[in-house]
Amino acid sequence: MNDTITFICDCCGKEHESWPAITYNAPNSYHNLSPQEKEEIAVIDQDFCVIKHSDDHIDRFARVILIQKVNDHCEDLEYGFWVSLSETSFNDYLENFENENHETEYFGWLCNYIPQYEFSKSIPTTVVTQTGNNRPAIFPHKDFDHPFVKDFYNGITKEEAEKRIRAIL
Repeated sequence: MNDTITFICDCCGKEHESWPAITYNAPNSYHNLSPQEKEEIAVIDQDFCVIKHSDDHIDRFARVILIQKVNDHCEDLEYGFWVSLSETSFNDYLENFENENHETEYFGWLCNYIPQYEFSKSIPTTVVTQTGNNRPAIFPHKDFDHPFVKDFYNGITKEEAEKRIRAIL
């Protein structure tokens, strides 16, 4: 097997050879809405999503990255996930979104279904903002008992990484 995977880029439409990030264009909660609900109660862009439910409950999400260590390869696997944030954390992140020097941590819940794992509940994460207006990175809580958390800290094989990429493409 080659060290690279050929894929057609969503952004430019050209063929590339490398490992693309596995990205999710919205949190699961947004995908679960009907088309009418998406129009009426949700607002989403490339970095933020807000869903205002009829019971005055508001879900707030931010786009983040997670770097998965690949043990037997020089390249790591990147995920583009969404996390839910508290109102306070979401507002702080939104207010400082353009601040290139803003560095802080928030608590967040992973809000995407990952096909290789079963989820009965969301995974708690630490969300770490990064300088230079890069998307925040997330780190699953090490003490949370879940195969995804174990894989994050122990790493996965190159074969598994390529299997995940092919499943998304």
